[in-house]
Amino acid sequence: MRAQTTLFFSMACFSFSAFSVAHAESGLASYYGYGKAGKGELTCAHRTRPFGSVLKVSYSGRTIQCRVNDRGPFIRGRIVDLSVPAARALGMMSAGVVRVSVE
Repeated sequence: MRAQTTLFFSMACFSFSAFSVAHAESGLASYYGYGKAGKGELTCAHRTRPFGSVLKVSYSGRTIQCRVNDRGPFIRGRIVDLSVPAARALGMMSAGVVRVSVE
């Protein structure tokens, strides 16, 4: 019985630690002004993150939180597409494509 309890506890700790680790990545980000007409929401498109999840996107000392509501980008090397309000908040509108960190 003690071995089963220990095994169960070990597996439970492993599964909780697997879910609590944030998946960080860095790469290129762009913005899009088509599709869903937002109400100033900070939203983004990501290839794999679940819809509704909130990402922290950092660029040039600024960090914003945006909600995943679309799939993309589908251009090699880019990891996230931001809505126009999110790109403005991040300060990347004039650059167009920038290197960001995503958590």
